[in-house]
Amino acid sequence: MNDEFIHKWQSQVKKGTLSFIVLLVLSERELYGYELIEKIKDLTKIDIAEGTLYPLMNRLKEDNLLDSKWVEQETGIPRKYYFLTKQGKLTLKQMKLQWINLQQVITKLM
Repeated sequence: MNDEFIHKWQSQVKKGTLSFIVLLVLSERELYGYELIEKIKDLTKIDIAEGTLYPLMNRLKEDNLLDSKWVEQETGIPRKYYFLTKQGKLTLKQMKLQWINLQQVITKLM
């Protein structure tokens, strides 16, 4: 078995689906960055570094799929919460359809 190839392939799959995963998780409720990282890890067992997540969040904001707001905390510093925009919700619906179609094709091939 070619472990190096499998590792590279897994990395590319993760990279290619991370935006979809983020939008899916944020469709449930707004979260701040660290909370989002932990939620994704709990649900998918994927470890996401802050250095990966925050540039992705900025790109999703630039694409008008996400927005954010600062929320003051009773103790500690304010937290930046992320949530889907109207365009983000519409885009996520399209992504779900594409994923279902791809899943059906892959399943058929297997």
